[in-house]
This record gives sequence, C-alpha cells and structure tokens, in this order.
Amino acid sequence: MLANPATEALGSGRLHHLPLVTLYLTERCNSRCVTCDYWKHGQIDLSLRSVTRLLPGLRQLGTQVILFSGGEPLINPEWPAIARILQAEGYKLWLLTSGLSLAKHARRVAEVFEAVTVSLDGTNAATYAAIRGLDAFDTVCAGIRAASNLVPVSVRVTVQRANYQELPAFVELTRQLGARQVSFLAVDIANPHAFGRVEDFAPGLALQPEDVPKLEAILADLERTHAADFQSRFIAESPQKLRRIHQYFAAVCGLGEFPPVRCNAPELSAVIEAKGRVNPCFFIPGPPADPAGLERSVNSEPMRELRAVIRAGGRPECQRCVCSLWRDPGKRSASDFLLGGRTNG
Repeated sequence: MLANPATEALGSGRLHHLPLVTLYLTERCNSRCVTCDYWKHGQIDLSLRSVTRLLPGLRQLGTQVILFSGGEPLINPEWPAIARILQAEGYKLWLLTSGLSLAKHARRVAEVFEAVTVSLDGTNAATYAAIRGLDAFDTVCAGIRAASNLVPVSVRVTVQRANYQELPAFVELTRQLGARQVSFLAVDIANPHAFGRVEDFAPGLALQPEDVPKLEAILADLERTHAADFQSRFIAESPQKLRRIHQYFAAVCGLGEFPPVRCNAPELSAVIEAKGRVNPCFFIPGPPADPAGLERSVNSEPMRELRAVIRAGGRPECQRCVCSLWRDPGKRSASDFLLGGRTNG
C-alpha cells in the first residue's frame, strides 16, 4: 500500500525544545470573574509530587521559563515548595495572578519569581467589581505596589465592554502602581472551553456595534498621546497589535473579518493542567497524557497529529484566537518570554 503523504505529515514534527511551559497550579480561584468558570467548578490542585515527576521531561526538552497560572496559583498550599524545587533546577519562574493575596505573599513571591503579571480589569472599584465579582480593587492595587518594590510586575487587562473606555486610565494606573508594563487582550468569546468554562458566555462581554467606533477613536488617541509608552514598551503591544483588538470586536459585531492569526505556540510551549493533561495551548485540549512523562506526552502520535492539524489551519479555535503567540527561532530565550515580549507586530 502506498503511503499517504498527508498522514505522514500529520505523524511528523517531534518537539526537541520546549522553552515555555505553563503549569495550572490549581483549577480553583478566589475571584468571581464573569469571563471564567474556574471559581464555580474548580477543585483540583497540582501536587508537588506531580511536578517532581515532570522534572526529567522538562530537562530533556530544554525548558527555560515556567509560568504559574490556573485558577489562582497562590491558593495552592504547595506553591512555595513547587516554586522552590523548580527554581533549584534553574528554571525562570513567572507568576500570573489575580493579585488578591499578592500583598500577603509579596516577599516570598519575589524570592522565587523573575516576573509577576497581575490581572486587573478595572481602574476603579466599580468596574473591577462588575468584572471580577469582588470588592477588591484596593486590595489588588496594594498587592501590585508591594510586589513592584521587589520584583518586575506587569498588569494584564482583558478588554471588554465594561472597561474598554478606561484603556488610557489603565496606562496611568499602571504607572502610579509602580508596575513596569501594561498589556491588553480582547475578551475571548469564541472558544467555549477556555478558562474552565462549562457554561455559555456571560451576556454583554463583547463590544456592541455602537461601541466599535468609540474603541477605534480611543486607540487612535492612545497612539497619539502615548507614543513614548509604545516606544519604551511600557505598553507591551504595538499600536498595530492593539488595532487588532478593534478588528476582533468589529468582526464579533459582524462589521468585518476577524484579524488573521499568526501563532506557533504549540511548537514552542505547552500547557499542563492541574489534572495532568498536556495541551498545545490555552484553548485547544490535548490527548490524554502519556504516563511515561512529559516528553512522551508532547511527542505522542496523537499530539504530533494535533500540532500538524493546527499548523495546517484545521482547528476552528485558531481562527478567532485572542491570545496568539509567535516567536521566531532566534527569540525563544527566557528574556523573550518574561514580561511578555512583543509579538505579531
């Protein structure tokens, strides 16, 4: 029987280097975000024992940076021990947190993490509570101030209808809090299984048609008035990439096409869930993990086939992705990931 070239292509593509790995330390969360369901249903924590079993695969794959995510990683009671064992192995650690307990843990966080990113979706108590479900704006700001004195901190904003008019205020708030960078990401309403979702999207997350020209004007004004912040990368994204957020929301409203997505995240990173499943990215579930270890999981035949389908543009999640990652071969060192190196323009 003649070999099928398409089948052969799907079965190729072993990964020999995996510079970035994301660990979901827990499915649980202490926020109540309208964009996420972890806080409703999450129960599982990633154990220190499970992380220890990952160490041979991380070494074999040449991993450099490990991002702690979730859920809220700081509510896993073993997070300090997990961080210390990975730090002792020489990995650069990066924390993505809601910031609710950052002030409490700031000193311990600074001892093990190279960088911290705090999700902050409002510039005042009312907007924050409407999106994050808690009256905790001042608490999170205090955490950012405390940590910024000890470790590089960036602010991540999920842009949605409730906060898009505050974009310039986010830049100023980030500066006031002493953080080094602010980045913006459109709220995801296209991938139903992202962020622990088991229910439908909350209503009113995306911009409406009447909001789209307002966002366009805000972005144009931001580019004009904050040119120095773009140049210094205090604003992480380029003006061109921020305009993709406008294009995304316009497409959601049926006013245009979704922006083209350029992403090679599955070729240079992996996401490991608290339950142990290894995924090629945040939005696409991977096949069951191989009990033989991480290297076997990322290079199993089902995973290699999945990456081939992604490369060929065969996954619908990729067509409307808000969180694409692209790194050229020469930009995959630890410094190219920490604090969010600029991608896609």
